[in-house]
Amino acid sequence: MNADIDISEVRLKTPRLWLRPWQASDLADLYAYASVEGVGQLAGWLPHQDIETSRAILEIFITEKKTFAVERQGRVIGSLGIELYREDQAPEFQPLACREIGYVLAKPYWGRGLMPEAVQAALRWLFKEQQLAAVFCGYFTRNHQSARVQEKCGFKPYKQVLHQTQYGTTEVTQLNVLRRADWLAAQACTVAAGPDCRD
Repeated sequence: MNADIDISEVRLKTPRLWLRPWQASDLADLYAYASVEGVGQLAGWLPHQDIETSRAILEIFITEKKTFAVERQGRVIGSLGIELYREDQAPEFQPLACREIGYVLAKPYWGRGLMPEAVQAALRWLFKEQQLAAVFCGYFTRNHQSARVQEKCGFKPYKQVLHQTQYGTTEVTQLNVLRRADWLAAQACTVAAGPDCRD
């Protein structure tokens, strides 16, 4: 089942980033990255054609209280949403508290390891503070960068599903899952760095 989530009072710090609630003053930063060709398409949405599109999305982010702004050096460079997962796609998880993570990063920041850093911070909060049983995350099978992010963060393959994009195509999506027990075991391995901490 989908757990209740409210990030409106949450701020998460990583070595290079802040994850925080969106605010009205972030509009220009949102439009700056969301209007770039090739960014939104990898998540199933079209580039923002004008700043009013970004304004409408920003209002949703603020109202729904489930999407972090990803900030670096005073500028918002992406988003990380704690989304509702499709319960019909994972029926065996129905009794458990779960959510799905989705993320977007501005193009100039690709390839720097920033999104794994953000995802790991969100996972730490979801598993330690919110006590979720599992977190889902997916990527279009052509999106190799997102595949690497999820692999680095410990997600395991669950199933392939079809996703209808805003631009009229059907994408094969690899849906992955990370269970809290597996995340806790990985954290223990990181601390211990013992001989049993092998993939």
